[in-house]
Amino acid sequence: MIPLQRHSYYEADARGRIAGLVDAGSFHEFLGPTHRVMSPHLAQLDQPAAFDDGIVVGEATLQGKRVLLAAQQGEFMGGGVGEVHGAKLTGLLRRAAQTRPDGVLLLLDTGGVRLHEANAGLIAISEIMRATLDARAAGVPVIALIGSGNGAFGGMGIVARCCTTVVMSEEGRLSLSGPEVIETVRGVEEFDARDRALVWRVTGGKHRYLIDQAQVLVPDSLQAFAQAAVDALQADTISADTDTALGALQARHAALKARVQAWGECNDGLQVWALQGIAEPERLPLLDTADFLAATAQRRLP
Repeated sequence: MIPLQRHSYYEADARGRIAGLVDAGSFHEFLGPTHRVMSPHLAQLDQPAAFDDGIVVGEATLQGKRVLLAAQQGEFMGGGVGEVHGAKLTGLLRRAAQTRPDGVLLLLDTGGVRLHEANAGLIAISEIMRATLDARAAGVPVIALIGSGNGAFGGMGIVARCCTTVVMSEEGRLSLSGPEVIETVRGVEEFDARDRALVWRVTGGKHRYLIDQAQVLVPDSLQAFAQAAVDALQADTISADTDTALGALQARHAALKARVQAWGECNDGLQVWALQGIAEPERLPLLDTADFLAATAQRRLP
C-alpha cells in the first residue's frame, strides 16, 4: 500500500493551513485583503503594512461542523498583534458567542504583541482574552492549534491557555516569555536562547504535552491537526465546558502550585521528565510522535 502524502502544517502559510484543514471550498473570509483594513500606525513609523494586517479570519465547515477560524501569518511581523489584527480576532470570537458555531479554531503563529503598536497591542490582547472566555461561557469550544515557526508567545501564549483545548505538534512552541527575552532580562546563565535543543525541551510541544499545557500532541501534518480539531470539538460537545467554574479554576491553581513545588528548581525539560519517572528522558526528543506517545503514556500528567 502506498502511504498517503503528508502535508506539513509547519511549512504552510496562514491560508495554506486553513485550506488544508477545512472542507474544500467551504471557507469564507471576513475582511480579506481586498477590504484593505490595515494598521493605522505602521505607515507613521515607516513600516510595511499588509492588506489583511497579518491575520485571516472567516468561517468554514470542518468535516461538516460549522466553525469560525483565525490564522495568523507569522511571516508578517512575526505574527505580532496590533490594533487591527487584534480587533479582527476579537470580533471573530464575539461573533462566535453570538452565533454559537460548533467551535472556533485559532491557528496561532505569533511572538505576541507587535512592539510597533505596544499599547494598542496590549489592549487588544486583553480584549481577545475576554472574548475567548465569553465564547466558552456561551458554550462554544475554542481550540488552539500550535505547530508553526513562531509558536505562541507573549500575550497570545496566555490566550492559548484560555482556550478549551490546545493541540500542538513537536515543532510548535508555547510559552509566555520567549527564549531571547529571558536571556536578555536574566542573562545567558538563566537561559541560552542559542541552544535550540534546550529551547524545544522547555517550550516545545513534547514538553508542553507532558506537563498538560497541551492536551493533544500530533505529528506535523495538516491532516493530523484537522482530525485532532474535530475530535476536540466532539469531546467538548459531549461534555459541558465546566473548566471556567470556580471549583475547576481552584483545582488548576492547586495543580500549578504543586508543579512549582516539584519542579521549581529545574532548568531543563530533561530534569522535569526524570522527576516524572520517565526512563531515559534524554531519548524523548529523538522519538517520532507515535513512539513518544507510547513511551510516555503512563507518565503524562492527567
